[in-house]
Amino acid sequence: MKVPLLPALALSIRAGLATLHDSIRGRRNRLLQAIVMLTLTSSSLPIFAALPVERIKLPPGFHIEVLSDDVPSARAMSISPKGVLYIGSLDGHIYALELRDGRVSARHVIAAGLETPAGVAWHDGALYVSAVSKIVRFDAIDTHLNDPPRPAVVIDTLPTEDAHGWKFIALGPDGKLYVPQGAPCNICLKDRDRYGLIGRMDPDGSHYEVVARGVRNSVGFAWQPGTHELWFTDNGRDLLGDDVPSDKLNHAPRAGMDFGFPYCHGGDTPDPEFGKGHPCSAFTPPVVQLGAHVAALGMRFYRGDMFPSAYRDSIFIAEHGSWNRSKKVGYRVVRVTTAPNDSNAHQEVFAEGWLQPGDKVWGRPADVLPLPDGSLLISDDYAGAIYRVTYKAP
Repeated sequence: MKVPLLPALALSIRAGLATLHDSIRGRRNRLLQAIVMLTLTSSSLPIFAALPVERIKLPPGFHIEVLSDDVPSARAMSISPKGVLYIGSLDGHIYALELRDGRVSARHVIAAGLETPAGVAWHDGALYVSAVSKIVRFDAIDTHLNDPPRPAVVIDTLPTEDAHGWKFIALGPDGKLYVPQGAPCNICLKDRDRYGLIGRMDPDGSHYEVVARGVRNSVGFAWQPGTHELWFTDNGRDLLGDDVPSDKLNHAPRAGMDFGFPYCHGGDTPDPEFGKGHPCSAFTPPVVQLGAHVAALGMRFYRGDMFPSAYRDSIFIAEHGSWNRSKKVGYRVVRVTTAPNDSNAHQEVFAEGWLQPGDKVWGRPADVLPLPDGSLLISDDYAGAIYRVTYKAP
């Protein structure tokens, strides 16, 4: 592992300052994010330190290493059949890492100046990128990493608000492009056909429809192998205390289901302002309550052969970590198992150590992605890094 020119602390400061610059131009939500990142930086590692992956605790037999520490504000990930890893960011860039034998053979910046392009999705030779109010597409990008084409606009009529405006996107097994539209607030009642939902459209931007309502802010979803049914994480509201409401892992086996926002949170917490007349029993409950303020983001089903067989079909979830809780929680990756009928759901910690004693933080998981070889990638927008988790029987 190389010692980065800009280690975790410096990368965090750079990302925070870049976000602050955008905020000055009117993006208030990014200003809040910059303040949070800079606050967390005050308890980070000394400058010039390499990323201390030896602090990450994993189950026996698992090993974690830094795949790259040169991906500032790394968020969602998607990989092409040729082994090119594409990474969205919060700083306006799209990165591409060419992978070979579990290592990075080349690094590229294929776009800059986009508006919070957190989400990336690969489909039919093209890379789709979310940019708040629009989705753009880079055609034949695998063969143009050194001379990226100008992006084509897929759709540009999505909400323009920055609050919960950055989007995780993915192509579903139905061939549709799924795009969340988060609530533009902590808690508010807006048009439920436009905000607080997950929608889908054809890859060309046509035939848009709402799939799930009452979703405050989903920043990760995937489809269950075999059933092809949608599962997604959802972040609960703030300012109801340290321990309520819980973030959620939801299951949407069909379109049209309502998950409660802004009337009910966590499946069991009526909103004090909007909950009257809307009992939680009227909405679809979560399969798993993940915990208050853990900030559950990217999630994927594991189908690889490298990990022990008990891990097959498990759900891995990146918990970005709390920003306003009196004692920090999250900053880890958890594993969820459940029976086919959603019964006996269970979560356990898979990887932790980015949060150290004394609430000291040096990393924040943002997404997870299984690779074809069975290893698991974890993105970290705080340290600007991608980690690779492998397994060898002890």
